[in-house]
Amino acid sequence: MNFPTALESTAQALLVFGKGILAADESIPTIGKRFAPLAIPSTDENRRAYREALFTTPGLSDFISGAILFDETLRQRTGDGGATLPELLAGQGIIPGIKVDQGTIPLANFPGEKITQGLDGLRDRLAEYRKLGARFTKWRAVIAIGDRLPTAACIAANAWPLAQFAALSQEAGLVPIVEPEVLMDGPHTLARCEEVVGLTLQAMFAGLLAHRVTLEVILLKTGMVLSGNDCARQAEADDTAVATLRCLRRAVPAAVPGIVFLSGGQTDVAATERLNAICRAGGVPWKLSFSYGRALQDAALKTWKGSPANVAAAQAALHHRARCNGLAVQGKYSEQAERESPVREKHHP
Repeated sequence: MNFPTALESTAQALLVFGKGILAADESIPTIGKRFAPLAIPSTDENRRAYREALFTTPGLSDFISGAILFDETLRQRTGDGGATLPELLAGQGIIPGIKVDQGTIPLANFPGEKITQGLDGLRDRLAEYRKLGARFTKWRAVIAIGDRLPTAACIAANAWPLAQFAALSQEAGLVPIVEPEVLMDGPHTLARCEEVVGLTLQAMFAGLLAHRVTLEVILLKTGMVLSGNDCARQAEADDTAVATLRCLRRAVPAAVPGIVFLSGGQTDVAATERLNAICRAGGVPWKLSFSYGRALQDAALKTWKGSPANVAAAQAALHHRARCNGLAVQGKYSEQAERESPVREKHHP
């Protein structure tokens, strides 16, 4: 199948070796929860100031290829009323993207499971987002592991909207990032996680093919295969790498140009260590990278604390974390690189 060169160029630009994607697409309620422990009021001005501080980090484009924004952020301008935030990013060589789903709701008749909403009016919203500067999109589905969960019905119900979203995005001239996240909450084993991630990905790709989505111009955002948070035996980084790569080889078509891992609640250091182990092992047909939210922003947010006086220090923290993950994509992350952190804060991987 033929596909527009512009889409291919965008997809490849997001996958430049040694770079990853900054997920700054927290909804207003979610970023409010992140601000609350630091006593930062969640006002539109504070949200803008925080995102602008992240996006103006000196040298960030050395390690970050794209940034996923929330609807509000896509429409905001810098504090001086000049450029829009997408223009600010583009001017620094970082591609602006947009989260287009509208969150999850309970899946009727399936307790403990959810489905993502947001297809209504999506075609028109995508056209507007492209005019506002977005060049790629993201849609997240959530799959929980538990007693008799997930059900086949839940996996199928989430695969179809992901496929429809991807088709509509490509129609609008935007590169879709499909994100079927298998949550790490619970006592499940590494093997159980691998089984569920595999089933979820197989269902999603069947849906993508059924909807005639061009796989060469999508990106997959997926979690690593991990032991559940409450599992008695936590897998080592190398075991995680083996299970993750085995699962992906079985489920992801080679036509997909790249896979970007989500952090999914891992600490920032743990997410970097595991990414390093996966990328160091390699031997796969896709480019591998990261698309982290909290695992990139956590130290920066705790350093910023809502104060303009802390912007430079917060930017240094973000730059360090982005650099560490950029090294991990190359399989070159090390304890020495971690020790160079400008933020003297004890981490617990």
